[in-house]
Amino acid sequence: MNVAIAGGHGRIGLMLGAMLAERGDRVRGLIRQAGQADDLVQAGVEPVVCDLEGDGDVAAAVDGVDAIVFAAGAGPGSGAGRKRTMDLGGAVKLIDAARADGIDRYVIVSSMGAANPPAEGGDVFSEYLRAKAEADRALEASGLGYTIVRPGSLTDDPGTGMVSIGGILDRGDVPRADVAATLAAVLTAENTIGKAFELRAGETPIEEALAGL
Repeated sequence: MNVAIAGGHGRIGLMLGAMLAERGDRVRGLIRQAGQADDLVQAGVEPVVCDLEGDGDVAAAVDGVDAIVFAAGAGPGSGAGRKRTMDLGGAVKLIDAARADGIDRYVIVSSMGAANPPAEGGDVFSEYLRAKAEADRALEASGLGYTIVRPGSLTDDPGTGMVSIGGILDRGDVPRADVAATLAAVLTAENTIGKAFELRAGETPIEEALAGL
């Protein structure tokens, strides 16, 4: 499979790229800064500079791939404006590029809570959940073969390969490594197409948990 990862230098994106490259997939990582390229090359990932918030040629960045994984985000410390330009706007730019280029498969990293975001509230986290929710809805309406993955609070703990997956779960933590491993498994699990689910640490192996969707 030929996969493009938006947020290719992010902590989840970089781990996912390495996992996919190790299993033999061709992987393209979209990055904002050329200085990030060496880290991707070391992971077996082809770096492609593409600023999803600017005027970059998004269609060219993903031309010819089989699947897109949107693992980009404004990140901690960013304001409400960037939540909309990146977490929503960047995702929509890639949805449009996928439709234009005939790329059917699109997996998005959303957030636990985005299924029912707060209707009001000017705090940044509320804006973040609303941006994620809008991106999720745009993907659901796109006609693409989508999967929406909504992890809980992210940690840098070592991955265990054991998770809990469901439509709506109690809040909980999940290691970034297990999110990356779940995304890798989703790309080859046809039963996840057209599905949205929450993800946190649990007691079920990832592939078994996905098979239960």
